Amino acid sequence: MKKYIVSLLVFLFIAGCQNRPQDKPVLAKINNYEITQQEFEEEFKNSSFGRADTLDSRREFLNSLINRKLILQDAQKKGLDKDKAFLKMIEKFWEQSLLKLALDKKSKEIAGSAIVSDKSIEEAYNRMLKEGKTDKTYDQMYAQIKWDILKLKESKAMNDWINELHKNSDIKINYNLLNNTK
Repeated sequence: MKKYIVSLLVFLFIAGCQNRPQDKPVLAKINNYEITQQEFEEEFKNSSFGRADTLDSRREFLNSLINRKLILQDAQKKGLDKDKAFLKMIEKFWEQSLLKLALDKKSKEIAGSAIVSDKSIEEAYNRMLKEGKTDKTYDQMYAQIKWDILKLKESKAMNDWINELHKNSDIKINYNLLNNTK
């Protein structure tokens, strides 16, 4: 599976350096690679150069973009896109990006479903008073207690999700190898 993903990423990377469709205006051509006006505009707007949309900033960004493409083409000619270290970096990047996306999505899902009742806030406030953990009024503590309870619920929901993933998976660990310190 990992080799498939790495191969797909390398293919997409290489395909990204191929010619663009002819129906879009070409702003610049670097060897066999074309930068369309649309591609330039999108990248320019998302760059620090785009903050000051002047002819000088556009030229400077275009030069930077051309330099990047030249370096990438040179790296491909030298076969660096097939280097094991590069492929491992792509794999790590892919895993980290997918992990972040999955966790962000689950966090939003959980945050949207977690509810804190006034009763639970009042119970927590009364516990805090009883234990001497606050001398503030209920109204002063309301927002903080609600936030704390909400974060606890979200954390529990996230842990429950991870535990469910474990429960529904076939995980085998060779503890002999784990304990083998070299």
